[in-house]
Amino acid sequence: MLLVMVLIYLSFIIINDFPPSDTDSCINCPDDSWPDEKKIICKLKAVEYLSFDDPLGTALTGLAIILSAIPTFVLMTFIKYRDTPIVKANNRSLSYFLLVALILCFLCSLMFIGKPSTASCLLRQAAFGVTFSVCVSFIFAKTITVVIVFGATRPGGLQQKWFGSRTPSFIGCFCSGLQVIICTVWLGLSPPFPEENMNLFNDKIIIECNEGSITMFYLMLGYLGLLSSVCLVAAFLVRKLPDRYNEAKFITFSMLIFVSVWLTFIPAYLSTKGKYVVTVEIFAVLSSGFGLMSCIFFPKCYIILLRPNLNIKESVSRRSN
Repeated sequence: MLLVMVLIYLSFIIINDFPPSDTDSCINCPDDSWPDEKKIICKLKAVEYLSFDDPLGTALTGLAIILSAIPTFVLMTFIKYRDTPIVKANNRSLSYFLLVALILCFLCSLMFIGKPSTASCLLRQAAFGVTFSVCVSFIFAKTITVVIVFGATRPGGLQQKWFGSRTPSFIGCFCSGLQVIICTVWLGLSPPFPEENMNLFNDKIIIECNEGSITMFYLMLGYLGLLSSVCLVAAFLVRKLPDRYNEAKFITFSMLIFVSVWLTFIPAYLSTKGKYVVTVEIFAVLSSGFGLMSCIFFPKCYIILLRPNLNIKESVSRRSN
């Protein structure tokens, strides 16, 4: 009899310590917690975002700073040698604007790193869209400069009939201004905001930026893609002009890299999760910006710094002939 009572007592303890999962005593864990393997207790979920202390965030931060220093050096070089033929060949003012825009492009990638806040979510996509639109717009303006300069060599040519010396600057400002309007409407009607995504992973809370109006986000990307495509076609059509005005060849290569990077970015962006979504976008920003800078400005810097004998008027005239 005593043995039976002991067994009943032990069974009562076991039932109270480990209730079956299908009894009424089971409860759901809060949204910020998740059950352990035995479904006994709730554990707090880890909070995840791409921080500056993260090794990946630290590497991207260092890369962005280094890349922003390169166009700064190129800008200083162009200002120092501003009166040489290679700098003056394709509108040096546009080159200055483009280099400043490239510096801002590399630096705006830093806004994607760190804990998302109201200010960073509000500004980072708009800053990315505007700065890259300025870059592509002024590259397109430099392509138009090639057309104008070549048309000016023929009496009654295209430049004399339709274009003026301020046309490239107007085109650059107008094309980038359209993107500013798109981003202003976006931020005014449905701005991005930070949110905690608790449903993406069972054991993590992803702090990310909700883009607000996804339609406006893709409209901003779509306009940038349209502008890039028009610039690529224009540069490709004038790539065979005389050597003296051959910057269109470098623009063609730069836009091919730019378009290729962003075509690759879209499926990668849609297929990644968590902090790696931000990582993919940062990588796309840095790689496309470096492609634009290297194809357009590195050949000029090579001649300015390493082959100064080619950076004279007589040499340019000889190559043109």
